[in-house]
Amino acid sequence: MQLPVPLRRALAAAAAPALARLLALSLAALSLGMPAVAETPAETRLGLGIGAETVAPAVPDAALAARLFGAPQDGQVIVTRQDTPAPSWRVEAEGRTLGLIGSTWELASSTGYSGLPLEVLVAVAPDGTIAGAQLMRHNEPVLTLGISDADIAAYVDGFAGYDTAQAATRAEGLPDVIARATVSTGVIRDGILRSARILAAAQTGGGVIDRVAYAPADWAALESMGALSHVRVSMADAAKALAGARQPVTPSDAPWLELWTGIIDTPTVGQNLLGAQRLTELAGALGPDQALLAVMSRGLQSHRGTEWRRSGRFERIEIAQGPVTLVPMAEDYTQISGLSIEGAPELKETSVFRINADPEAGGLDLTRPFRVTVLTARAGREGELLVLPVSTEAALPEPFRVAPPPPEEPLWLQAWQDKQPQIVVVGVMLAVLGLILFAQEWIVRRKRLWLWLRLGYLATTLVVLGWGLGAQLSVVQVIAFIHAVLSGFRWETFLVAPLIFVLWSAVALGMLFWGRGVFCGWLCPFGALQELTNQAAQRLGVRQIAVPQALHERLWVIKYSLFVGLVALSFYSMEQALILAEVEPFKTAISMRFMRAWPFVLYVLVLLGAGLFIERFFCRYLCPLGAGLALPAKLKIFDWLKRRPQCGRECRLCETKCTVGAIDPLGRINANECVLCLRCQVIMNDENTCPVLKRRARGAGAGPGGGMGGGFTAPPIPPAPASPPAPPPLTPTQVPASAHAAAAGVPGPLQPPSFRSQQERT
Repeated sequence: MQLPVPLRRALAAAAAPALARLLALSLAALSLGMPAVAETPAETRLGLGIGAETVAPAVPDAALAARLFGAPQDGQVIVTRQDTPAPSWRVEAEGRTLGLIGSTWELASSTGYSGLPLEVLVAVAPDGTIAGAQLMRHNEPVLTLGISDADIAAYVDGFAGYDTAQAATRAEGLPDVIARATVSTGVIRDGILRSARILAAAQTGGGVIDRVAYAPADWAALESMGALSHVRVSMADAAKALAGARQPVTPSDAPWLELWTGIIDTPTVGQNLLGAQRLTELAGALGPDQALLAVMSRGLQSHRGTEWRRSGRFERIEIAQGPVTLVPMAEDYTQISGLSIEGAPELKETSVFRINADPEAGGLDLTRPFRVTVLTARAGREGELLVLPVSTEAALPEPFRVAPPPPEEPLWLQAWQDKQPQIVVVGVMLAVLGLILFAQEWIVRRKRLWLWLRLGYLATTLVVLGWGLGAQLSVVQVIAFIHAVLSGFRWETFLVAPLIFVLWSAVALGMLFWGRGVFCGWLCPFGALQELTNQAAQRLGVRQIAVPQALHERLWVIKYSLFVGLVALSFYSMEQALILAEVEPFKTAISMRFMRAWPFVLYVLVLLGAGLFIERFFCRYLCPLGAGLALPAKLKIFDWLKRRPQCGRECRLCETKCTVGAIDPLGRINANECVLCLRCQVIMNDENTCPVLKRRARGAGAGPGGGMGGGFTAPPIPPAPASPPAPPPLTPTQVPASAHAAAAGVPGPLQPPSFRSQQERT
């Protein structure tokens, strides 16, 4: 199911690397939290440059094998390694085979979304039932904090008793995934089921044969249902074919060779032919992926001959299917002295051979017909050997095949189907946000509408998106995505968390259009919590602290350093990086709704307390995710935030009111810091707030008869001189008149700075 891997390669080779980087973020759809079992330092440092072949699978000891199969601990349990037909360990106790144990890392290359090995030892009984499972190695981000090892152990234990013949959909017997760890538990589930099916097929012999169903049948019934194929070559036929024989064949209707063949593993065939006890003996001697082929004949010729006693090979018999040709071996042969079925013809010879029924190992595919040929021969007159092949087409009838389970429904598809209502809710929220951003120029001219939209959307983000749906994005997801790309990328892993995937996709597209503010200003539940609590504090009269611009800019270094440090540390120790990622309070405040140990809760309360005096304190100085999203922020297509030449020179109101201090003293908006709250746009379009618009209004009202009382007539304006004299040079103590005019509140002839975009000339 690596269907989208070509998309990743195409993305990496795209002509627009900036766009590729933005779209890549949409794939970082991973759930929060991250438990991990203790590992050796070498294991935790697995990553770039270390291939799967360098990581040996875990080896089960006798005690673990006994526990997985429920055998007595004081009994003698023997664990034997075997490499065929599937790499595994055969477990025996008290002279009987308990089953096979296999590693999900060895059999299914099971890896987590960080690209590191995720290994579970799976024990499968001979009947295909999972006897038990044990988690041996993992380094999953969602398992480090917040979810205990006991939770994961209980989840893995829940697979015991599951029949691998079932379809792995929402069927009974599969444990439920763990909340807040859907991705990692989904990876564990897929690895266990894939490995268990391989182990089950290795023990059932043939894989496609129904070895349970039985119905009484006589010889004629077996022939009519196709269980036995038949061919007859008479003496007359042989006389024609071997006309040049030194000893001619006497023509007659008697059989030269009459042959019956068929697969007899199915009790309806084998038990009716041989009896229950004899069939049990033969089936018990079968190895993995072997089947029983019966060859029965009568006539002048023998299908066995005598050469096999010397060579160890039944060279007279060929079993062919396409390019595959099998010759039975002496050790796979059992002679049958008589049949117990009614209506059987009088047979001369009956043989049963064990044959390879694994098409991947050079054997037969029993779902397709195959040909059994007996080579009969006589010496020619010139000493040559004349050969008459007698062939019959055999096949395993459809009623005797195990119906393959329905195709497994991918776990990610199940997740998308189960989360359809939640996906609709998120989709509606994203659609509303898109309308707000596209219609922002119309909305910011209506201050009251903007305020209700802003507060209402933030409340919805916090309550519905955050606390309700648990869809809080995290820097952990970015780190995990980077490792997944470098260590082996699989789309299915990221699709397991639909809400996170949808949000990251929307954030990537939004960053392409408007920058990081799409997420930070509107879709971050913790950011919404900070802004709403600060607004409440301001309503209650809490005085805000103005951080000096020089200090404000230097504090930005913290969050960017945290982001770079987290990414770098993850290549040394993912576990340590994930612990450091707890600098994000998202899990405590949003995902776990403050239900954590008191140090985590206290940390969140300190951040929220600081945010009462400095709006969005965490967003400004500490958020590593915001820092990561700020890196491509300057690549945005649209720049719809307007400024005036007077901004930062004659008026600094927007700077003081900015949600995150993204406007510098010169009035410029820093795209790396802007959260797209639109507050500055509302201010500069409000005639009752913006000083520039207020001066315009006063100037418009100071015309003839306006603002001076009735009866006043303005004096005539003197004509301008033809050529004004050049102004005298300024001394260091002199100040231009325009500066005095600006100090007096009168617009001077200022030129707009070149860096301002979307400026409105006044």
